[in-house]
Amino acid sequence: MSGESKTCTIPDELKAQFRKFKLGKNIENVAMMIKIDKERLEVEVEDILEQVTIEELADELPAATPRFIAYSYLYTHSDGRKSFPLVFIFFCPPGINPSLNMMYASTKQRLANALQIQKIFDVRDADELSEEWLKKKLAFFT
Repeated sequence: MSGESKTCTIPDELKAQFRKFKLGKNIENVAMMIKIDKERLEVEVEDILEQVTIEELADELPAATPRFIAYSYLYTHSDGRKSFPLVFIFFCPPGINPSLNMMYASTKQRLANALQIQKIFDVRDADELSEEWLKKKLAFFT
């Protein structure tokens, strides 16, 4: 096999940033965009977006580069209760460099585990990201 799989580091600093993010997650619709620094082979926070809809989040995604997104969403249940489920979205657009694809794909589960997020969803097209899509995905867990 010629394509070697590169392992990316998940620094403690990122985990600490995520813990702070998670503690304040009862804010409506907050996203942490995470990327891989290809030179250092290290996962890093790219941006934190507050009060962002899933559609606005889709607009922030790069066209040709994968991203990991931790997203705390204000979910209103059919009985009126509100909860803030935390989801992990792996965005990987089609047609990207295969080694970059492997780098992100091989890091996805380790990162979700390190951040202790159970709800993991993959998306290949940013246009799929909508509130309706997210509610359908979350219906499985409710």
